[in-house]
Amino acid sequence: MFKIICKAYGKINLTLDVLGQRDDGYHEIITLLQGINLYDLVHLTPQAVGIEITCNLPALASKENLAYQAANLLTKNYPQITGLRIHLEKNIPLAAGLGGGSADAAMVLWGCNYLFDLGLSLSELAYWGACIGSDVPFCLYPLTAIGTGRGEKLTYLPPCPQLELLLLKPPFSVSTREVYQYLAAVDIKKRPQINTVIKACQTANKAQIYAGCGNVLQKATFALYPQLKEWVRQIEDLGVEKVIMAGSGPTLIVFEEEKEKIAKLITRFSKPGWQVEVVRTLNSKDLRGRMIISD
Repeated sequence: MFKIICKAYGKINLTLDVLGQRDDGYHEIITLLQGINLYDLVHLTPQAVGIEITCNLPALASKENLAYQAANLLTKNYPQITGLRIHLEKNIPLAAGLGGGSADAAMVLWGCNYLFDLGLSLSELAYWGACIGSDVPFCLYPLTAIGTGRGEKLTYLPPCPQLELLLLKPPFSVSTREVYQYLAAVDIKKRPQINTVIKACQTANKAQIYAGCGNVLQKATFALYPQLKEWVRQIEDLGVEKVIMAGSGPTLIVFEEEKEKIAKLITRFSKPGWQVEVVRTLNSKDLRGRMIISD
C-alpha cells in the first residue's frame, strides 16, 4: 500500500486589518496573505477503516487536531474514504500566528483528494477547508492572495517578489480570542496600507512593500504582552527594514536581506525556549514538488 507525504507550508500576513465584529461573533478582516517555505510534513496512508493520527509531538495527536478534523469531515461526506492514517512531523512553531495547524489540515484535504480520487476542485476543497478554519483555504494554495470575510474568501494576485524573513517566536503563546477582545480598547491610528503593498508587489518595489506592511492586532497584543514591544525596539535599533507581528502573535517577522544583521539577531535571540527560523516567501515552483508518493 502506498502513501503520500505532503509539505504543509506556513503563512504570514503582509497586512492584516480588522474591520469590525460580525453578528456570528467572528471579525471581518482584510488581509494580504503570503506563504513561506517553512513547512510541516504530513504523511497520509490509506487503511481499511477509521482515522488514526500520530505526531512527533505526541500531545498533538488527538481528535482536536485540525488535521484529524479534516479527515473526519471528508470521511463523513465521501464514502470512498475507507480509513486514513495520519502522521505529522511538526516544524512550524505552535500557536505562533503562522498557520501550522491550518496548513496540516489543508494537506489532509489535498492528500485525500488524491489518494481516494475524489475529483474535487480547488474551490471545492476550499469550501471544506473553511468549515474547519479560516486559514485552511489559503493553505491549500499558499501564494499571494487577499483574504476577506474571516480570511477564507480569497482573491489571488500575481506573486510578490521573493522576500527574505527572520521569524522570532518567543517562549510563550498568546490567546487569539483575548487579543481580538482587547482590540476594541486600543486606539488604532495607523492601519496597514494594503493597496500600497499590492502595487509594490506588482512592481517588485520592496521598499514600498516594507513601508505598507502592518498588523492592527499588534497594538492589542503588545498592550497585553509589553515585552514584545521592547523586543521590537531592540530589533529596530539594528536598522532592519521592517518588523511586524504574525497574526495575533507572538511571533515577530523581521524583513531584512543583510546577512550581518540577520546573524546578529540570530545570536541575540537564540535563547532557551525561543524558536528562530530564516525563511523566504513561496513561489509557484515550490508548490509543484510539495507532494511525494511513497511505497
